[in-house]
Amino acid sequence: MQALATRPDAVRALTPDDLAAVVAIDSALEGRSRRAYVLRRLAAARRDPALHAQFAAVDGQGLAGYLLARVLEGEFGHDARSLRIELLGVRPDSRGQDLGRQLFSALSLWGRRHAVSELRTQADWTDAALLHWLAGMGFALAPTCIVDCAVDAGAYRPERDDAIVPPAEQGPGPEIDFSGANAGNDFERLARDCADVRSMTPADLPDIVRIDRRITGRDRTRYLQAKLAEALDDSSLRVSLAARRDGVNVGYLMARADRGDFGRTEPVAVIDTLGVDPDFARHGVGRALLSQLFANLGALRVERVETVVAARDLALLGFLYGVGFAPSQRLAFVRQIDA
Repeated sequence: MQALATRPDAVRALTPDDLAAVVAIDSALEGRSRRAYVLRRLAAARRDPALHAQFAAVDGQGLAGYLLARVLEGEFGHDARSLRIELLGVRPDSRGQDLGRQLFSALSLWGRRHAVSELRTQADWTDAALLHWLAGMGFALAPTCIVDCAVDAGAYRPERDDAIVPPAEQGPGPEIDFSGANAGNDFERLARDCADVRSMTPADLPDIVRIDRRITGRDRTRYLQAKLAEALDDSSLRVSLAARRDGVNVGYLMARADRGDFGRTEPVAVIDTLGVDPDFARHGVGRALLSQLFANLGALRVERVETVVAARDLALLGFLYGVGFAPSQRLAFVRQIDA
């Protein structure tokens, strides 16, 4: 006989001791175990608690629900410090007790105390239950586009891996690809030949900061340093690349490969930072970085890569669409945190 659900006794911080319970609830909801993903999120919070907010709702039967989020400080070009909800679950026999709202209230309070101005998350457009909950919590569609592309085991793709005809040789019409041409070429060649692309190292950081400052107008040293450190600490999850021409860094790309964010069970890589020195725009640097990224992800058996782009950034969207990206089946949501 199933035990009667009880009202939650408290919402508290999630702890490593909750791992088994979180995995059990998540497995019941998703139909498969994501223990490794949950373990990594808990470990990340222990390493850097200032960047993670993780809560548990507890009742007389133990863990009844959980909510995991992490701080974004510059990903996808966002200026505002925000919290991204990554994992949310409620024990099936505890539904209908407003646990999601209680967890959400705890997260919002944490955000206000840590100078976070907004909450962000994603959901598949077919997930009616989650979309209903997000609407009830006051979320709205974000002014951003999620685009993705199949990795296809790193297979060769002409539109991504070949340099295109230089703008000077093209016919009339708008040019939306900001990094696709290699002046002086009159034949196609692999994009990776347009630049020396390799894994990023600490020695690359000053150049990356310099390029990023030229693009964004801001000094994001702390953010870029943290992303590079994360890549060096766990190279199985992060892919960070630097592109060089004539011995000088001219571009960079940072992506995270993981299985689990937002209820996903397939391995997906997310590009969170991409930049090309304005002096080397239209020299094939962007394509070279993406070409090497897809080769790396194919070796890691990652199935898809995605990123988030501001809806008004038509140049970047045009570039991504031109190399094979397309609108995702996922939607981005945002909510301001009440003062």
